Amino acid sequence: MLKILIPTFLLIPTTWLVNKKWLWTTTTSQALIIAAISLLWFKWSPEMTWSTSGAHLATDPLSTPLLVLSCWLLPLMILASQNHMNPEPLTRQRSYITLLILLQLALILAFGATEIIMFYVMFEATLIPTLIIITRWGNQTERLNAGIYFLFYTLAGSLPLLVALLMMYKDQGTLSMWMLQHTKPLILSSWGNKLWWAGCLMAFLVKLPLYGVHLWLPKAHVEAPVAGSMVLAAVLLKLGGYGMMRIFMILTPPTKEMSYPVIILALWSIIMTGIICLRQIDLKSMIAYSSVGHMGLVTGGIMIQTPWSFAGATILMISHGLASSTLFCLANTNYERIHSRMLLLARGLQMILPLAAIWWLAASLANLALPPLPNLMGELMIISSIFNWSQWSIILTGLGTLITAGYSLYMFTVTQRGPTPNHLISLHPTYTREHLTVSLHLLPLVLLVLKPELIWGWCM
Repeated sequence: MLKILIPTFLLIPTTWLVNKKWLWTTTTSQALIIAAISLLWFKWSPEMTWSTSGAHLATDPLSTPLLVLSCWLLPLMILASQNHMNPEPLTRQRSYITLLILLQLALILAFGATEIIMFYVMFEATLIPTLIIITRWGNQTERLNAGIYFLFYTLAGSLPLLVALLMMYKDQGTLSMWMLQHTKPLILSSWGNKLWWAGCLMAFLVKLPLYGVHLWLPKAHVEAPVAGSMVLAAVLLKLGGYGMMRIFMILTPPTKEMSYPVIILALWSIIMTGIICLRQIDLKSMIAYSSVGHMGLVTGGIMIQTPWSFAGATILMISHGLASSTLFCLANTNYERIHSRMLLLARGLQMILPLAAIWWLAASLANLALPPLPNLMGELMIISSIFNWSQWSIILTGLGTLITAGYSLYMFTVTQRGPTPNHLISLHPTYTREHLTVSLHLLPLVLLVLKPELIWGWCM
């Protein structure tokens, strides 16, 4: 763990001391080296559950893919941000990169924590850099409003979790993940205990987000700069799913009865967000709402609590992180040229930017879970687990899959196909930096097809 944490921390002095001319090159190179070293976390033996590096930090097959995804994303965020950060003063460029590095440090400590209270502190610490990135470098005047939504939704959801964790510590005497899996599951029978169960899950359901408490997400995505959108879609939403999987080790008995309304709401969210996507006129808003739909499927998979559904939820979280982040990168390349996110103003781009159209097609197909990509594997595992729980659920999941395919292809055809408007004739060509960013997203997604056991967690 330290071989990643120390170089990541040393990126901060590098950012502030390096020559102006080499700022982006040096930070990107060092972040790529850290991302390459993080792949060593995938080396574990089948007998070993935890790979520890100290009393408070460890990795296991569930946290490892999320840790590697967090490290992999930093160089991609720096690459994607270069163009729109160039006009800024040098100090602000350095501050921006520093916030991205601090966000990666908080994410590594959150996913690597073995104490639940440490996970909670780092879970909340990710708010601060993300909030500053959204409110300071957001694109539109609504960015302050989006930042307030993001902050207060997450904080209001997290306070019941803090109270629930303190009560758990009083009852169990420990909050260590190593110890809690060997203690007796809590028998929660009274109304107060059921409220406690809901408090434990609320923070994670808001972070995922579950439909109904999702209003902060489209605002935050739409107003955030490209790096903010990428890290929100790829990693920060996954904190909610990861936290739910960890907390369910203790909450097993009441979950069997009390999870029904959450599962039904999660399945309904797939339909609702899909329909919302079909009538969006804002490109980033459409991609953001598609994330809510995919996370609804993840919520259903986690709530079913079978090894098959847990593995499916983990696979879908990782593959959705890569696919959704790719779509935000591509939406940003359009925005940098057209200066608008409206679908009506950005049509027929395939004739002008043909290679970018190939990336759009690949990312859209990954979003709709084209075989043999891991997105399909995750969705099929979750859908089959939910079908085993209730056969009627196939109506909702089947419809949700059809609508997802519909809006993904609609997004591709509207932006790329058809006649090119006259005001788009003289656009800049796509740069090598943009192709590199997108290919570094899609290459791991394709390679994971060959070795999916890296990302299916400890459940199979």
